[in-house]
Amino acid sequence: MPQTRLTLLTALTLALGVFSALPVGAADPQEGDGTMDPGQQIDGEPPITNQEGGTIEMELADPEEQLPLDDLRKFTEVFERIKRGYVEEVSDRELLNKAIKGMLSGLDPHSAYLEPDAFSDLQESTSGEFGGLGIEVGMEDGFVRVIAPIDGTPAQEAGIQAGDLIVEIDGTPIKGMSLEEAVKEMRGEPGSTINLTIRRENESAPIEVEIERAVIEVDSIRTRMLEADYGYVRISQFQQNTGKDFAAAYENMVEENGGKLRGMVLDLRNNPGGVLEAAVEVADSLLNEGRIVYTEGRIESSQLSFDASEGDMAENVPIVVLINSGSASASEILAGALQDHGRAVIMGTDSFGKGSVQTVMPLGDNYGIKLTTARYYTPDGRSIQAKGIEPDIQVQQAELKDVQSGKRFSEADLRGHLGNGQQPDEQNQGEQEDNGDSEKTREEAEEEAARRDYQLRSALNLLKGMSILNRKEKPQSSDADSNGSGSE
Repeated sequence: MPQTRLTLLTALTLALGVFSALPVGAADPQEGDGTMDPGQQIDGEPPITNQEGGTIEMELADPEEQLPLDDLRKFTEVFERIKRGYVEEVSDRELLNKAIKGMLSGLDPHSAYLEPDAFSDLQESTSGEFGGLGIEVGMEDGFVRVIAPIDGTPAQEAGIQAGDLIVEIDGTPIKGMSLEEAVKEMRGEPGSTINLTIRRENESAPIEVEIERAVIEVDSIRTRMLEADYGYVRISQFQQNTGKDFAAAYENMVEENGGKLRGMVLDLRNNPGGVLEAAVEVADSLLNEGRIVYTEGRIESSQLSFDASEGDMAENVPIVVLINSGSASASEILAGALQDHGRAVIMGTDSFGKGSVQTVMPLGDNYGIKLTTARYYTPDGRSIQAKGIEPDIQVQQAELKDVQSGKRFSEADLRGHLGNGQQPDEQNQGEQEDNGDSEKTREEAEEEAARRDYQLRSALNLLKGMSILNRKEKPQSSDADSNGSGSE
């Protein structure tokens, strides 16, 4: 073996042996893009140091027992051939960085090598303010797959949809880029433009989309009243304060409605996830007891379990949760917990199926890795990974529009029709109520787009049906006569 190859092989063996012996820091237990806490250790033990603060030298085991020596020889041979024969000169540092990137990206779409700028990017993505386009993405077959556009961002306004495959950025093919490189290309100065070439299912030709970058400020919670007594809560992604914001927004909505709701729609469609603890807090506020989610992995710190505390903030108000293929990770955890506990009806289409936990581990001061360390499981033990949450009621999205029909003919149009026995003032009162309803509809003209949302309308109709049944059941249980019949 040439001396250069032997030296490199020895260095790699020793380096990898040291890495396997030393503990590394772990992130707080949260989904994916979380903040790093270098003070925590992956195995629960502090780094081993001597009294002077230096690292204690440890006697390593035989490298051949730790690592496959033949494969290391193969690696060093490839390394040497690239150094000697590649068309352009490549530094050792660059080659090693590319080797690390390839090693991590080959594991799964979410494990990644984090270069210096990546840590601040992770913090920005969960704080609710960052620059870019406003899309959550993952890697698939060498291209960037859109998990979901974020509400109110340039990407959503430009028409980017969940499931779109980004194949080019400003005319440069993505194939061959890492996910971090592609994300870096998509970020830029607010006000600058970017051209994306995307492929979309059922579209025969690629679609060109121009988007103007902006500072992305995400409000994770939006609420409004769909109708009297029926509330709507939209969670666009889970940030650090989403749990508290959800509780406050719900209380405000209840107060606006006079102190009570008959039903609530919780919209998690195109919610790409975010901070795990935030999803747990929202689930806890809607459950009285029981497990919310648990994780399982090979290391002790990846085995977590979260349970609900006593008290249902919504006081058993019926809930319909809307999900679709853009609902991922933390949003799937929330939907799965409410589904397993029978606390909500899940409606829509199958969710994305991102059921893995990523832990951020520092490598020195400026680098790190994001490594998949565990899988999520719902309270009933269902794995979300690559399967997702299946709705209780499958409802595909469709455009809903009113059918314009001619004049409606009824009994009242027939000459000499029989009256209904009501006094004229009662009939007039009904007409006045109808006029009031028409006025209310005009006042809500700005909600026209929402009313055309077929999934949302289906959820509202289901809540109304549940409310009608609940009202009919109460008299039967309290006023039933000896024959078992009830009166209304």
